[in-house]
Amino acid sequence: MDSVQTVSDMVGLYALNIATAIVIFVIGKWLAKKVADVAHSLMMKNDKVDETLAKFLDGIIYYVLMVMVVLTSLKQLGVDTTSFFAILGAAGLAIGLALKDSLGNFASGVMIIMFRPFKVGDFINAGGVSGSVEEVTIFNTILKTPDNQKLIVPNGAITGGTITNVNAKPERRVDLLVGIGYDDDIKKAKDTLKSIVEADERVLLDKGITIAVSELADSSVNFVVRAWVKTPDYWGVKFDLTENIKITFDKEGISIPYPQQDVHHYNND
Repeated sequence: MDSVQTVSDMVGLYALNIATAIVIFVIGKWLAKKVADVAHSLMMKNDKVDETLAKFLDGIIYYVLMVMVVLTSLKQLGVDTTSFFAILGAAGLAIGLALKDSLGNFASGVMIIMFRPFKVGDFINAGGVSGSVEEVTIFNTILKTPDNQKLIVPNGAITGGTITNVNAKPERRVDLLVGIGYDDDIKKAKDTLKSIVEADERVLLDKGITIAVSELADSSVNFVVRAWVKTPDYWGVKFDLTENIKITFDKEGISIPYPQQDVHHYNND
């Protein structure tokens, strides 16, 4: 009878430990998220800390606290955490080899934060994809494409190649290549292009514009048209200039050559 009572007490105690461990884990996870969010809010109030760094540190704080929560839960279950660390230390090499890609991505994330090749909100070309940076986590960088797709790119893929930060500078240069026919008046075409560019109020005329013959191609005389604009205006100006050039050239009778084939038919008779 005493042995049955002892077993019952042990089962009850073990069940209590399990329930306590679960409660510790659930509450600990909630607290870890709360502390990380508070830390993020405090960092964002500091003008010297940008959003990229704040989100990255937010993730590190959360995962460090979660490790502590898991260890506390295991200890409640009676697991010897000292032995647990010893096992982890002995298996460190195997774990490192198994997680080498993840560790590499983590190291790349640290490099991104340290050298800051881009920040949240920048539009970048990196890792074979393009998009606006939404978040830099400890393993991945989250991008949003212009058509509102979400891209999750490993940090290692980004730091392992060329990074193009499209809007890192406040100003960009619009480059256009415009061709006219060999029978068209070059001076008239040049003056027309100049008036079209100067008519756009978004063009930074004080930085100068370039309109010059760049090439005598097979079927066209090619002009380069270069104008500086504010970075946010880049695509709008590029699209509008392209459209206005076509409309104005049509009105002025200036041709824009396009590929065509001449077929010659010979009658042997």
